[in-house]
Amino acid sequence: MKPNSSLFDPASAGVISLAGNTQFSPQGIVSRALVNTPALRVTLFGFAEGQELTEHASSSRAIIQVLSGKSEWTVAGARMEIAAGEVLHMPPGTRHAVRANEPFSMLLTLVKEGASTRDE
Repeated sequence: MKPNSSLFDPASAGVISLAGNTQFSPQGIVSRALVNTPALRVTLFGFAEGQELTEHASSSRAIIQVLSGKSEWTVAGARMEIAAGEVLHMPPGTRHAVRANEPFSMLLTLVKEGASTRDE
């Protein structure tokens, strides 16, 4: 996949399989952009067991949908386990970290607050 490319053309309708497009690396984290526009970013992640993202924050509103497996999160200082079928919401600026307790996949949706989501 080319840098800054996405699985969907943002100007066209389409369908893909999330399970079929999730990729895992034995010792890493694989991310694939589904949609990447100025107002919206949707990214599919596959985490190997033991992989983690250290604490950080985003200026965007975040929705995380865990698709498979389990993961341990620290969100605004609170620890929680999130499993397949569960959804996490974080307002902009929320500090968070994630660790894969086992291989897991998630869909991350980031929405820029105040950005136009309509085509001009």
